[in-house]
Amino acid sequence: MTINNVTAFEAERPRLLAIATRILGSAADAQDVVQEAWLRLSKTTDVADLPAWLTTITTRLCLDHLRKRQTRGAFEAEAASELDLEATSVDPEADVLIAEQVGSAMQVILDTLAPAERAAFVLHDVFGYPFEEISAVLGRSGTAVRQLASRARRKVQGAPEPAIDAEGRARNRAVVEAFLDAAHHGQMANLLSALAPDAVMHVDPVARRMGALAVYDGANAVAARFDGAEGAAAATIDGDPGGAWVVRGRVRAAFAFHVEDGLIREIELIADPEILATMDIAARPA
Repeated sequence: MTINNVTAFEAERPRLLAIATRILGSAADAQDVVQEAWLRLSKTTDVADLPAWLTTITTRLCLDHLRKRQTRGAFEAEAASELDLEATSVDPEADVLIAEQVGSAMQVILDTLAPAERAAFVLHDVFGYPFEEISAVLGRSGTAVRQLASRARRKVQGAPEPAIDAEGRARNRAVVEAFLDAAHHGQMANLLSALAPDAVMHVDPVARRMGALAVYDGANAVAARFDGAEGAAAATIDGDPGGAWVVRGRVRAAFAFHVEDGLIREIELIADPEILATMDIAARPA
């Protein structure tokens, strides 16, 4: 690590601590995460955009920490009152504003939000990051990030999911599950009927190294990729319908579906373990 990186990291530390504290709800955990980000930087020699790199690493470390915390069963035990806002103060006036924005809602976030929802809400609604930057941080499409933030915002405000949204989610789930069933059985016509004509599947770099193309553009290309594929089982991904390829109990790839007007318009194929660790993936009950 260069001296310039050390100086730059120290300049970024208050901002990183503020982000981590609000995502994790714990100043102590935030300190640990930022220290881990420092250790990763110390092993890295070529970083083109240090602030963006540090934001990405810190956020993903926070999400991984949240997932582990949930696994330990301690997620519900965290309280909003444990937030030590002063310890990570960048600007006292800004902290007061942030506290007003999230104070009473933080407990709701801690209790109900999936890790990715939580990160999208904090980065966008609290810190004002544009969705394009959050998309890069989370390794998800802009569509997915907007959905995560919108759902998180509704939960923070204590608003129940509108009946029309719940019904739409159920319909979307049925579309995705029918699509995956058609894939398993090699039913090309059924695959095509579930896809919008301009459907697209975006593939992350890890999946590309496994042999997939970067983009499958158009219904025919997407359907051909899934025709006869038996690896993806129906799953819920961050609350939305999707698919997961599970090998020996471990998720090796996730398929996030975006459905509009009863048709699949976009699929994200994600195989990067670092991104998968930030996603709340659960197999759908039979």
